[in-house]
Amino acid sequence: MQESNESRNVDASTWVSRFSDELYSFARWKVSDEETARDLVQDTFFAAYRRIDEFRGDSSERTWLFAIIKNKILDFYRSKYRKQEHISLSGNEEHFEKNGHWKKDASPGDWHSKEVDALQQKEFYSVLAACRDKLTEQQQLVFAYKYLEDKDADEICKEMNISSSNYWVLLHRARVQLRSCLEKNWINE
Repeated sequence: MQESNESRNVDASTWVSRFSDELYSFARWKVSDEETARDLVQDTFFAAYRRIDEFRGDSSERTWLFAIIKNKILDFYRSKYRKQEHISLSGNEEHFEKNGHWKKDASPGDWHSKEVDALQQKEFYSVLAACRDKLTEQQQLVFAYKYLEDKDADEICKEMNISSSNYWVLLHRARVQLRSCLEKNWINE
């Protein structure tokens, strides 16, 4: 016999106050604009409320809501790029010679480690977020999957419906652009 939500103390009315900031921060890191992040959080709460009878209590409400928002984010990108099968390989001429080697004046500089206090760390993450927002949405998603969710290339290609070569191009461009932006706005400030 299935337990009712009342007996498990599922209180959907408190979800917004308890989890909206965390869910928004997570979504904002994954998508490029604030409005989309807010919409994804709202969609998450609506979906959770509609499926509240499916919540069995095997995990915490927070974990369940985060699983829902992760799926909402994946759905967002899948729908956005479903029909796109190919990405142009142009666009990095400012950094590389035709043979693929770094241009002398575009080669990355040395990153010297700095001791950072909490305030500098917050500033760094603010600069990183601004730099990330300059990436295309596909570059942002590939970068997030690779480095934030630790997914492998095959899994990322399948989820985004892109070829392996497109994946490597996107990841390479994201790295180059992030490095360049961080060098200009943080490292060499």
